[in-house]
Parts: sequence; C-alpha cells; structure tokens
Amino acid sequence: MRLTTRTNLAMRTLMFCAVNKDRIVRKHEIAVACGASENHLAQVIHLLARQKLLTTRRGRAGGLMLGFAASEITVGRVFRIFESVLPFTDCAEHTGSCPLSGACRLKCLLTSALDGFYTALDAVSLQDLVGGNTDLERLLRID
Repeated sequence: MRLTTRTNLAMRTLMFCAVNKDRIVRKHEIAVACGASENHLAQVIHLLARQKLLTTRRGRAGGLMLGFAASEITVGRVFRIFESVLPFTDCAEHTGSCPLSGACRLKCLLTSALDGFYTALDAVSLQDLVGGNTDLERLLRID
C-alpha cells in the first residue's frame, strides 16, 4: 500500500493550517513550506474545502484556515476522502474479473485489514499530530 500524493498533500496542508491556526494562510505559503506544486495543492485544497475541513476566503486578504478544530479532524476521515475512491484490489471493484472470486478468502482478509487500518487512523486527530510537536512547529510556523 502506498499513500497517494494527494492524501500526503492534504495532511501537510491541514497540519500547516493547524500550526498556524491563529491566522489565514495562503496557498503559496503552504506550497513553499511543504515542497508542493501550487497547482496540485489547489486541487487538494478545493476538495478539503468541499468537505468543510478547510474554510477559504477569496480576494486580496483571502486564504484558508481549518474548518473545524484540529481535535475534531481525524486522520482516518482525511484518508477516506482521498484514498477510498481507489480500490485496494481488483476484487474490491466487484467486476467479476478474478477467476478465483467464488472460492478466494483473500478478499475477506483484505477487507478486515483495511477496516483495522482505518480504525487506527480514526483514533488519531490532527491535534495529536501537531500538539506539542515543536519540531513540526519550527518547520511550519509563519512568523
């Protein structure tokens, strides 16, 4: 399993906003701090805003900030938004393309493992990632 770039950028964006929770941040600031393309970041920000995890403001004084308190945003929620659209295996798509589908027990095992994966991520909030993390704060704090 490999984390997609979009999920990675989503988590970086949310951590950046959480560290700088007392101000509106700009896409350019996130891109510089996180080593990301502004175009790619714009797509991620758009989806996070559609899910209400970010609040955006247009115009000269515009930018973005967290839509909820960092303690209310779980890592599992973010991963589901970005990763659940990609099936983990072909058998998860129910296309019937697997010749073993009638007898294979792997699908049940993978489903159980993914449930455990998301359960573990649901137990961690954005606040858990940034709270008291002075090294991260040093990297992401805007003066």
